[in-house]
Amino acid sequence: MRSVSSWVVGVVLPGWLAGASAAALTLPVPPAQPRPPTARTPPMTPDIPATFTVPTSEWDYQKREVMIPMRDGVKLHTVIVVPKGAHGAPIILTRTPYEAKKRAERFVSPHILASLPMGDEVFAPEGYIRVFQDVRGKYGSEGDYVMTRPLRGPLNHTAVDHSTDAYDTIDWLVKNLPESNGKVGMIGSSYEGFTALMALVDPHPALKAAVPMCPMVDGWKGDDWFHNGAFRQTNFDYLYSQTTARGEGKQIARGAYDDFQLFLSTGSAGDFARRFGIDQLPFFDKLAEHPAYDEFWSAQALDRILAALPLKTPTMYVTAIWDQEDMYGGIHTYLATEPKDTANDRNFLVLGPWRHSGVNYDGTTLGPLKFEGNTALQFRREVMQPFLDERLVDGAPKAATPPVLVFETGTNVWRRLPRWPLSCEAGCDSTPQRLYRSRRGPTCGGACRAGRCRARRAVARRRSGSISSRSCGSDSVRRRSVPRPSMNTYRIRPSPCRTCRAPCTSATPTRGGAGS
Repeated sequence: MRSVSSWVVGVVLPGWLAGASAAALTLPVPPAQPRPPTARTPPMTPDIPATFTVPTSEWDYQKREVMIPMRDGVKLHTVIVVPKGAHGAPIILTRTPYEAKKRAERFVSPHILASLPMGDEVFAPEGYIRVFQDVRGKYGSEGDYVMTRPLRGPLNHTAVDHSTDAYDTIDWLVKNLPESNGKVGMIGSSYEGFTALMALVDPHPALKAAVPMCPMVDGWKGDDWFHNGAFRQTNFDYLYSQTTARGEGKQIARGAYDDFQLFLSTGSAGDFARRFGIDQLPFFDKLAEHPAYDEFWSAQALDRILAALPLKTPTMYVTAIWDQEDMYGGIHTYLATEPKDTANDRNFLVLGPWRHSGVNYDGTTLGPLKFEGNTALQFRREVMQPFLDERLVDGAPKAATPPVLVFETGTNVWRRLPRWPLSCEAGCDSTPQRLYRSRRGPTCGGACRAGRCRARRAVARRRSGSISSRSCGSDSVRRRSVPRPSMNTYRIRPSPCRTCRAPCTSATPTRGGAGS
């Protein structure tokens, strides 16, 4: 076959030039290119592989997911985060209904400090093994979910509860984690604080410390479901999310922005439950069937239960001063168990300036209030961490943990105290004094111990601006100087009846109210 160039020459040039020019103008033909090899991945191969393994050689921790068997054969899903190269490491355990896998992954990161929750930032870099476990019946765990499952007894005829599950879990961990030193601590807030307390009912010998934070203790007196018998309708969302599915539950399709208007237009709590299907949930039925403080509540009250048991495990009760959900539990369980702490070295109380569970987050502010520094981090770093180290880390020094740590609002400083409360009606260093909002102060309204007289009141105004009021057995009330002149703060000085000069048997506040 002739080349293109020779064809052109033969057609265009005269014949006598064609032969000579063809040889000169002929272009070389490039060699044939080899065909590409057949592709190894066919075009229609599914793009989601059957398995995928994340490269973790550069990570500073290992993450393991295991199913730990309980005594009744049910297996509980557990996520274990082990620092790379760990040896003789203590274990921190949290048993949660809020998905263990998510609790162990704040950020997707090769660094353990970023992966674990913010509240773990003090002990995460210190070589602790961190464990999160789904409670029975939630997320990856087998079994049935019963909200705040009661202890074995009149309300629970099965062989298991949160106490046995904690015991079995700790037993498995210390026997199957070769990186550990066999010592376990439990921490957790709210429901997780409840599971930490349940572990204290019959604690495993390896459980050396517990830090229940804002724990749910008595669901009628002041935690979660009722506050002194008043049903908390804001818990409808919690019931919906926790009990409509084994995993993440549903959200209420409100169709309204303002909850107050929604509650008002719907009617009663029962009407609200029927409107949104909450009446299909067994736990709502339990709440509705026990509106009064009966055995259903008293038999589950952990402050009463733990008060009747030996004090075996050093426990630090952490309570938030402005806890809107579980204000009752922590401080009342501390008060119930404190008489057993004769050496003052096993029972500890912390009162911090936080919202519910705020101890685990940033503590520089609370709404419009601003504190000097991160109060939550101060506690976690300077108090909780040494407390855990002393009891869990081999060879750790003794911590200077105060029996009571209280954040004093106003002065905004932490107070390290020997006991709590400092003031009470009997048995304390001082007795409480009433402060009255009314300038008139209190009036007796009753008979005097000596003589009989009718309550009389006389108000004297002085040039200094201070105000005193007297009646039968009334107190002399003097206003203290305060930074804001619009505020009325009083110092109460008891004085006898101005008629019979004898103290009153009782005193009642005047119109304007009283506070303690």
